[in-house]
Amino acid sequence: MNADPEVMKYFPSVLSSDQSDLFAETIQMGLEERDFGLWALQLREGEEDEGPFVGFVGLSAPLWTAAFTPCVEIGWRLHRDHWGMGYATEAATRILDYSFTRLDLGEVVSFASVMNLRSIAVMQRLGMHRDLEEDFAHPLVDASDRLSRHALYRMTKRVWTSSNRTQISPAGA
Repeated sequence: MNADPEVMKYFPSVLSSDQSDLFAETIQMGLEERDFGLWALQLREGEEDEGPFVGFVGLSAPLWTAAFTPCVEIGWRLHRDHWGMGYATEAATRILDYSFTRLDLGEVVSFASVMNLRSIAVMQRLGMHRDLEEDFAHPLVDASDRLSRHALYRMTKRVWTSSNRTQISPAGA
């Protein structure tokens, strides 16, 4: 997935096998340190059977500095074969609910290159709010790079809990 140029189109580069393995190790360490992280997303083939790996969805805390950090970010990455099926939105809905009901966070943000219309559409389906004045140049992307400009979306606990969403949590959480 991380080596697929189409999946990684809005990232500075694809990841090598070693880089992808290091990323997975970093994810695992984060899950061991906190009550949140990036969780594997798998399809269910039955009540107890685990289906194929689809990608990941979850929470992270960016280590770089921007006007809105420190923060907790919700993000996702899916295999191309599973795009357009609603999996990112469904899983992210569960993660947001977990964020506000179990972790008691006050706000969760999400961001993507302004060119990444698929991820922006997920943020919009989640009911997240964008203030165009908060869009930013990602500090880890060269300012002259076409991917530098990012859209910032926010969801607050108040808005989430007032939207009558079903109270659900990620499996195993």
